[in-house]
Amino acid sequence: MADPATYRPAPGSIPESPGVYRFRDPGGGVIYVGKAKSLRQRLNSYFADFAGLHPRTQTMLTTAASVDWTVVGTEVEALQLEYSWIKEYDPRFNVKYRDDKSYPYLAVTMGEEFPRVQVLRGAKRKGTRYFGPYSHAWAIRETVDLLLRVFPVRTCSAGVFKRAGQIGRPCLLGYIDKCSAPCVGRVTPEEHRAIAEDFCDFMAGNSGRFIKRLEREMRAAAAAEEFERAARLRDDVQALQRALEKQAVVLGDSVDCDVIALAEDALEAAVQVFYVRGGRIRGRRGWVVDKVEDTTTGELVEQFLLQIYGEAAVPREILVPAPPPEGEAVAELLSEQRGARVDVRVPQRGDKKSLMETVERNAKEALAQHKLRRASDLTTRSLALQEIADALGLDQAPLRVECYDVSHLQGSDVVASMVVFEDGLARKSEYRRFSVRSTDGDVASIHEVIRRRFRRYLEERSATGELDAADGESGADNSGADNSRADNNGADQNGGGQGGAGQGGGEQGAGTPIDPETGRPRKFAYPPNLVVVDGGPAQAAAAQRALDELGIDDVAVCGLAKRLEEVWLPGDDQPVILPRSSEGLYLLQRVRDEAHRFAITYHRSKRSKGLKESALDGVPGLGPARRQALLRHFGSVKRLREADAAEIREVPGIGPATAEAIVTALRGERPSGQGA
Repeated sequence: MADPATYRPAPGSIPESPGVYRFRDPGGGVIYVGKAKSLRQRLNSYFADFAGLHPRTQTMLTTAASVDWTVVGTEVEALQLEYSWIKEYDPRFNVKYRDDKSYPYLAVTMGEEFPRVQVLRGAKRKGTRYFGPYSHAWAIRETVDLLLRVFPVRTCSAGVFKRAGQIGRPCLLGYIDKCSAPCVGRVTPEEHRAIAEDFCDFMAGNSGRFIKRLEREMRAAAAAEEFERAARLRDDVQALQRALEKQAVVLGDSVDCDVIALAEDALEAAVQVFYVRGGRIRGRRGWVVDKVEDTTTGELVEQFLLQIYGEAAVPREILVPAPPPEGEAVAELLSEQRGARVDVRVPQRGDKKSLMETVERNAKEALAQHKLRRASDLTTRSLALQEIADALGLDQAPLRVECYDVSHLQGSDVVASMVVFEDGLARKSEYRRFSVRSTDGDVASIHEVIRRRFRRYLEERSATGELDAADGESGADNSGADNSRADNNGADQNGGGQGGAGQGGGEQGAGTPIDPETGRPRKFAYPPNLVVVDGGPAQAAAAQRALDELGIDDVAVCGLAKRLEEVWLPGDDQPVILPRSSEGLYLLQRVRDEAHRFAITYHRSKRSKGLKESALDGVPGLGPARRQALLRHFGSVKRLREADAAEIREVPGIGPATAEAIVTALRGERPSGQGA
């Protein structure tokens, strides 16, 4: 690993002009390409405060051995040069967008003498017009089958086309009038090319003129009493209309735009693009990207626009979720490529905003599916567990991992969650949740929850005879144990069974102790190999302190700080930095995010329950109907509190005794402004 100070440019040697810079490794290979309005300011930021940089940027700097730059005249030139260098060098530390799957296109080979319509994937070919991409190949084939009634373009392969010409007999599509049969000379090459061009015009969105033309011919045929021809033309019009109906109308007929949305976390991002042509969604496409640096949404958008539209056709409007940092320069560059003005904008309201929200939902689903595919692979999970063991210095892979997170709102309604992963997969039936008594902050809450969970573990072992009661905490706080038992009355209904492991919900892990009296698994008798807490060194130290107080020394502890994805071991001054592409870091992040989700879910339900409680709930003899009558009469609890007993008795159904009880209950409380 190189010291960045060894190749730092001399003071004053870096120009202040806009330009593009390259970091190179000891072998001279380019590992990162970047652009800047001021090269001096940007490069000095890399070398000024190394400790304050993002860990991934630190890795890039220690991997590099030199840096050079090229001065350009404008920001647009910088964008162009950056794109060309990224394409040329494929630097390992630059963001790279990769397709989350191979999307099919509808292609028309206009470069051939007799153009052919077909489904193509992969790299685009010169002389071929592409439409899409589409989500599924069958969607293309259904559309083509409808359009061949009106535009009988050749769809056969070169071998079939050549054989039909040799034997002088067309294929089946030629006999049923879904191909103009240029193979046997029914149409000339010029006539067939004209049909193919009409097909392309229709797919490009110029559909109105074809439907109007067919309707005119249909009416003319009917007027001439050519009813069979009129019926065929009617069917042709209906075929075109059905083809159009398969593409949802979302915007005005004249709108051509690409709608881009992102879903991201600390390590990855998913991008979805909907292609809108003539106001209709003609197709969509998705990418997944690994984050190399700590980039913002706007920076991801800028890099996406440069990489994807470097060679692809550019529409006149591009809708994005966040403006690029160099928005004007990016728009100017794309306008030069298109040969006309291109607007890059963030939709604020109306149909475009609604469509953006739809694309964003698709991006979130794509990211979730990508993570699911990645997590479900056995080899990947095994590698992740081994990487965690190596990084934390464990004797064996942590087959059972428990993660804890605390959730609250400014210190109120403090709750905590415990999630369990076995063999790298979530065990939702064994999730637990805690109502936290401590109000001294997250560190104290983590200490309390870990102590309560492992005190129950010791009690369960004592009950089964695995641990002599004298060696455990025989003087444990029974009230705390009972509270823990009450707190864990079920797993998250969004995940595991409704009753949880302690109530018969879900499949049990191998080796989970079973209570011989009830036949149910003991709730806390199965210890983890690794405890992960959401937080930094303070939270990790609190968890370790709780285990030490209970005399437990065979469970490893670490903390995962969310801001920089640093792994902290108790007592260490420096974090453990796992590589960005590490499967171990990815698994730890999934565990932490799941604990956060579970804690948030419990906190919201608890807070909502508290908000529904009313100052009137404790008044004897006052049921729901009378409470509603009081609130309708006075408008709020605040006005009811200001009323005397005589005013309260004016409400139908409220007698003197009940009125006095209401006054006593409300006047005896500290005003809170709560609604009923």
